This record gives sequence, structure tokens and C-alpha cells, in this order.
Amino acid sequence: MEQFKRFKDEITRFLMMYKFALDSLETKIEILKEEFHFLHDYNPIEHTKSRLKSPESILNKINRKGCDISFPSIRSNIKDIAGLRITCSFVSDIYRIRDMLGNQSDLTILETKDYIQNPKPNGYQSLHLILGVPVYMSDRQERVCVEVQIRTIAMDFWASLEHKIFYKYNETVPPRLLQELKEAADSAAALDKQMERLHHEIAEIKESHMENGGTGTKRIIIRDEEFQIPAALLELIDIGQGNE
Repeated sequence: MEQFKRFKDEITRFLMMYKFALDSLETKIEILKEEFHFLHDYNPIEHTKSRLKSPESILNKINRKGCDISFPSIRSNIKDIAGLRITCSFVSDIYRIRDMLGNQSDLTILETKDYIQNPKPNGYQSLHLILGVPVYMSDRQERVCVEVQIRTIAMDFWASLEHKIFYKYNETVPPRLLQELKEAADSAAALDKQMERLHHEIAEIKESHMENGGTGTKRIIIRDEEFQIPAALLELIDIGQGNE
């Protein structure tokens, strides 16, 4: 009984590290969302979803890989125990978020798989990153791997339905259906390109209106509260620009 309790404590502590890594990463994402919203009046991140593999799922994967059943072996061979999916509005946002994460001094991009530039044969598109995330435990610091998948709404829609269609489907999929699935992925990619083009055009029109009107540049909004920029600060900006 004592041995079982010791093992239970070990596996709980092991999984807690991955949970803490996810919590830390989600906090960073929330800060990036708010910062981008305040500075650009636009949020590139539509939503996030995290998950932690169950002990049973971890054991099944380690068996499929033919690796030793030990905590060091699991850490070395399974990089997706903790997973975070980030859904964006546009393809350019995907790479912007990747760069934002890469610029965090305590995060390390350990691995990148770009299924947008190189889609899978079935049409699947997404950017996969393995991040090294520091976790501070009571007696030590650990660096934990978290898999991050970044995709657009259209990519996520396609991937979710593809999973539902073929979940637990053990038969060989007819070539005709595979071709239709690939065509649906191509349509989703075309939609992404069209919506991004429209987004850029609207942004240019909005920027032009602001430059002509000028009133929008004299206020800032933080936490839904509007603040006027004092005239003295605006004068400092004018002076600074005059000295350039």
C-alpha cells in the first residue's frame, strides 16, 4: 500500500509539472492578447484550448514507441503530454504569434513543423511548435515540453470535422473520399487568403480615415475605459518629431 501511494504521488507530481507549464503558457498568451488589443485595436487570437494527456494515453504511446516505462524515458520520448491549440483569424497571425512566443526570454522553441508551407497529403494545415517552458517547483526548476498548434479558424474547422469523420474508422478510406477531403482543405486555404486580403484592405481604409479625421489618435482605451491624451503630451510628440 505504501509503495502504491509513493507511485501515485510520483505520477501526480510528474503530471503537475505539465499542468503548471500549460498554466504559465496560457497566462503569457492572455497578456499577448491584451497587449495586442490595446496597441492595435485588434486581437489575432480567437481562442485557445489546452489539454493534458491521461496516464493511460501516455502509457499507450510509450508502448507504441517501444520505449522504457520510466519517467525519464517518458519525458525524453513524448513531447506532447501538454498541448495548447491557438486559433487565429489569419495566416499571418500564426507566424506573428510564433515570433511573439520565440521572443519570450524564458521560452525556447525546440522544434517546428510547418504544415502550412508543407501541408500533409490529406490537406491538413497547422503550425506545430515544441516549446521548452520553465516550471518552478518547491525544490527545483524543471524545463517542460509543451506542444503548441497554431492554426486559423478555417484550418481548425477542417481538422475538427476530419477528425470526427474518421475517428475510430479502421477501414481503408476510398481514394475518392480522400480526394474530396483534400479539395475541402484547398477551399479552406483559399478562404483564408481571401479573408486576409479583405482584412488588409479594410485596415488601410480605416487608417486613411483616422489620418484624415485625426480625432481617434487623441485618445487611448484601456480595459474598456477611454482616456484623452493631454495636449502637453501631444506637444512633446510634435517636438520629438520636429527634432528628427
